[in-house]
Amino acid sequence: MADSKTGIAEHVSRCLQLAILLEVSGHPKPGNVHRTADFRETHYEHFLASAVAVVPHLRHAAQMGIMVSEGKIRREEAAVGAIIRGAVENVIAWQRGKNTLLGSIILLSPMAVAAGMTLAEAPFSIEALRENLKSVVESTTPRDAVDVYDAISMARPGGLGSVSRLDVNDPASKGTILENRVTLLEVFRIASEYDSIASEWVENYPITFNLGYPYFSSQLEETEDVNTATVHTFLKILSEVPDTLITRKAGLAESRRVSERARLALEAGGLVTPEGRRRIRVFDESLRESDNRLNPGTTADIVAAVLAIAILNGYRP
Repeated sequence: MADSKTGIAEHVSRCLQLAILLEVSGHPKPGNVHRTADFRETHYEHFLASAVAVVPHLRHAAQMGIMVSEGKIRREEAAVGAIIRGAVENVIAWQRGKNTLLGSIILLSPMAVAAGMTLAEAPFSIEALRENLKSVVESTTPRDAVDVYDAISMARPGGLGSVSRLDVNDPASKGTILENRVTLLEVFRIASEYDSIASEWVENYPITFNLGYPYFSSQLEETEDVNTATVHTFLKILSEVPDTLITRKAGLAESRRVSERARLALEAGGLVTPEGRRRIRVFDESLRESDNRLNPGTTADIVAAVLAIAILNGYRP
């Protein structure tokens, strides 16, 4: 554990970088890039480069959290939106694939601030991390919202669609946000109806803390293998929470069918039985045939946040 303010920020950034690396390395993770499978335009190596690119921004986020804990800045001055925008910009500069980590960056940036606060104030605990994470998210500003709109525009993620209010593709939205003093949390409250990452922000990360982390911990203890625990956690979350990226691209009925197949693969034993492995392989192949239309990318981002909690809490592979 870090024993100085500089060490804390370095510690937090390395924990979150490792979470990103372990998540993308989990295989075979149905429908997503992993160490033995690429998309046509986005490869495993693009994710590795992206994990390198985000480190300075996660370190800065943790430093902001430390400054909050010391009373040097207010929570709203942590500038989470600018951290997200800077991380996305650096990811684009470091690799030539398409969007890799936007969702993970949005989930992990406030977590890095909260982790800096937590470690600067007392020995780490998951309860304190979650409490601080809630306070960071609730302190976001309209400027944060505009910065995140810029980040989304730069990343150009698939499946955005259009919405009737504050559409990220509408150039007028940023002016409306600033004029009406709409905070980033309020923007995500609107988006939470159709996006699980936004919903995690609004509801204090219930999938991450209440579903994903306990299940990952139990699987790690049961299988003693981080890859198995990671893939099973991915399948568990997907089986219970239809992936909203798939929903936006292909509709709710299709995303529910994908969730059902994840459930059946886990019930068959997942990676620890021959039938489970067969089901996962067939599941993965069928999702890849959709040309990213059935890519459970939101689920993967949430798994990265789950891994981040585990690593911050002391897990080492």
